[in-house]
Amino acid sequence: MSGPLRDRIDIDLQVNRVAASRAMAGKRGDLSTAQARDRVAAARARAASRWNGTRWRRNGDVPGTWLRQGPHRLPAVTRSPLDRALERGALTLRGYDRVLRVAWTMADLAEIERPGIDEIGRALHLRRGLPR
Repeated sequence: MSGPLRDRIDIDLQVNRVAASRAMAGKRGDLSTAQARDRVAAARARAASRWNGTRWRRNGDVPGTWLRQGPHRLPAVTRSPLDRALERGALTLRGYDRVLRVAWTMADLAEIERPGIDEIGRALHLRRGLPR
């Protein structure tokens, strides 16, 4: 896949195949479908509240310039892993913005006010995926 096309993918994560017998023997997650639906609804409501007064309701709709320069701009120490990746050429500006959107969504799911260095790190990991 070409770089410009890959740049439009928010999450690039390789997962290992699980044998059907192992999957059936494993314990189900602690989160039910209904609980997951409720968490997502609450996270979307949190994002809609944050973007109230703008034309956006979801983190994925917000332009990168608003995330980088607007009133919800993250502190430099929080953005530092992204800034380093951008400087090294490991991330484009479009990729930078996508990582920010994913980090805001992670913060909303975690019920925290704004992403911290942990959310940025996890979003960056999801962006880069595992080595192929």
